Amino acid sequence: MKWSESTWNDIQECYQSILDMPFIKELSDGSLPQEKFRFYMAQDSLYLEHFGRTLSLIAAKIPDLQDVLAFMRFAENAIVVENALHESYFKDFGLIDKGILEPACHHYIHFLRSTAALESVEIAVAAVLPCFWIYREVGNYIYEIQNTVDNPYEKWIATYAGEEFSVAVDQAIAICDKIAESSTETTRKKMTEAFITASRMEYHFWEAAYELKKWK
Repeated sequence: MKWSESTWNDIQECYQSILDMPFIKELSDGSLPQEKFRFYMAQDSLYLEHFGRTLSLIAAKIPDLQDVLAFMRFAENAIVVENALHESYFKDFGLIDKGILEPACHHYIHFLRSTAALESVEIAVAAVLPCFWIYREVGNYIYEIQNTVDNPYEKWIATYAGEEFSVAVDQAIAICDKIAESSTETTRKKMTEAFITASRMEYHFWEAAYELKKWK
């Protein structure tokens, strides 16, 4: 079994919890209150800026040149392509100010940046993978079950259920598997731990948006 297959199995309870969240259920049927989606989009826009920088840092450390190029493209997409989606939604939902990093977003991005900076590149690529993989799976899940005409969140769903994003996700998974194959058992274990931690943070990111969690 590949590292990615084993590790994905390890987060099944967490992933199912994400699918069962009110945020995801209401996003899929279009009933999610706009206030909660605006909070999410503002935080996600801030997150993507830091995520793009994290991917760039990994690109500088990764050994294989083709993988360097892949992570540079991932970083560009995080900052440019996905931010274009946010800008569109900012206009559609009347959101002007991104605000500040609230607790869940702050915690998540600092985990990723510190992992990319201080841990080995093997652990770093594993830590950023859930942001790719879980978003694709959630996007596909919503796309398959939604039955709402004129869902106000259709652009978001289409982005993460799209073929172009799926290709990038497959590439990120393949890079992780290749790196894991040549790593020690100890390193693979740490990769899995980083993947699980980031997956939990994905849950808490959406939970924070639904509950509008801000600094006290």
